[in-house]
Amino acid sequence: MNDPAGPPAHKPAAPGAPRRSHAGTLFLRLLLGVVAVAVGTFVYVDWRAPLDPSAPPHLFTPFQLGLMQVFPARCPAALARAQNLSFRPTPRPIENGCGYPDGVTITRSEISYGGGVLLRCPAAVALVMWERHALQPAAEEAFGRRVTSVRTFGSYSCRNVYHRENARRSQHATANALDIAGFTLAGGRSISVLNDWKKAGPEAGFLRAVRDGACRFFGAVLSPDYNAAHADHFHFDMGRWMTCR
Repeated sequence: MNDPAGPPAHKPAAPGAPRRSHAGTLFLRLLLGVVAVAVGTFVYVDWRAPLDPSAPPHLFTPFQLGLMQVFPARCPAALARAQNLSFRPTPRPIENGCGYPDGVTITRSEISYGGGVLLRCPAAVALVMWERHALQPAAEEAFGRRVTSVRTFGSYSCRNVYHRENARRSQHATANALDIAGFTLAGGRSISVLNDWKKAGPEAGFLRAVRDGACRFFGAVLSPDYNAAHADHFHFDMGRWMTCR
């Protein structure tokens, strides 16, 4: 379970890998927010209402995801609107840099994660939206089947980045990140980041579509294209550093 130790390193990305800088992405999100508000004066979309994770993403979605970081009460209200989803608040005060005061546990969704998924609330909303608007469409396009379960390496771990003694706290230390190792399709077909990322064929294409789709909802998305530490999983988080590799 790894995440970046700060601003993304300046190193060549693999061919075809999307690249996104912190400053560039932050500017883009702010610009989208401004454009969304401007358009909203002419086209009625109630961006003030809680985000509905089950509804298709639209022009206001990045703005609404950002609002949840500023106004925490909007987040559980958004989860409550999602169809086929159950969750419970699971707060834990921050102590020594670890904890999740706005934590929630997803207890039921449209796919299985092998148990409850504990995340900070905004990260949980991003996960639900990725699951429904990126993961399942990618599976149906590549295989004509839906994903039934996701294999994870977990979310919360009170530790530093890369387990380094003198590093900053990991996004996992506040349950603000989730590591995903693979997927099972209806019918039992298994797809693994470790085994299928470099293969030719639909598995590799599906994994890249899943990675790219996560970049629409999460701040940082790391894959095997980022570094060797992520050779066997995707890292999704909602931290301050933004990258998509």
